[in-house]
Amino acid sequence: MPSRTPIPASPARPRRLLTQNRELRAIGVWNWTLPALAARLPDGRTQVTCPAASACTQICYARNGTYNFPAVKAKHIANLTYVLDDLSGWAEAMIRELSTPRLQGKFVRVHDAGDFFSDAYTMAWCRIMRSCPHVTFYAYTKEIRRFKRLIEPNPPDNFLWVYSYGGREDSFIDADRDRIADVFPDEKSIAEAGWSSQEASDLLAVLGPRLVGVPANHIPHFLKRMGSRRLSDWQAEIDAERNRKRRRHLQLVPRADAAGTDNAGCPSASERRAA
Repeated sequence: MPSRTPIPASPARPRRLLTQNRELRAIGVWNWTLPALAARLPDGRTQVTCPAASACTQICYARNGTYNFPAVKAKHIANLTYVLDDLSGWAEAMIRELSTPRLQGKFVRVHDAGDFFSDAYTMAWCRIMRSCPHVTFYAYTKEIRRFKRLIEPNPPDNFLWVYSYGGREDSFIDADRDRIADVFPDEKSIAEAGWSSQEASDLLAVLGPRLVGVPANHIPHFLKRMGSRRLSDWQAEIDAERNRKRRRHLQLVPRADAAGTDNAGCPSASERRAA
């Protein structure tokens, strides 16, 4: 008899989608998480989970410590695989879990790692939120343009968010209107800037004053990289250097002028072909 090619087994789905890390458990908040920044799935696929990340990647707590434990990484990759392979099935499973009595009246932080990496994934969360009005959802995000396009015009009533500095889209933040979070070297620098710290409770990021100060994690090599800068200052330095390189590149590219000659005064390529 001819041999049959075995059909690969479907990946196991996580039994529970929501968890609690130590910090969030202390304030009664549940969380959903993905791998930080990017991940390679068991089948070889790769997926960027924080498309707008930039300076923040240098001091990302979710790429350090317990987040690197094999069991924790496997759980986060299983979450991502579920979303990528069966978005509608994942959304239905999330709604079922959120409808259990233990989550009535609770807060859920969407992403203690990862971000709203695509339009489809973002809109799936909106559907989940509208289906679970008894739960309050909140998130930090660097996907500024996506939120201003998809979320701000018609946000779910039970969704609170804060735009977080340190990404490629910082320039799209309206510092006079938006709720914003910035990472500071310490509590003293937050107070000196006139911002409000969320150190006492992560919920202050969305329930406290609009300008949210986040003290840097006490991880020595992260603190050394950051120095005395705020994360927004660090990102501004990165953006300025990127713009400088872009201008330098443009200056090195020959351009034909109106007289049909390039920058060196030689006939342009089109003139040479015509001759």
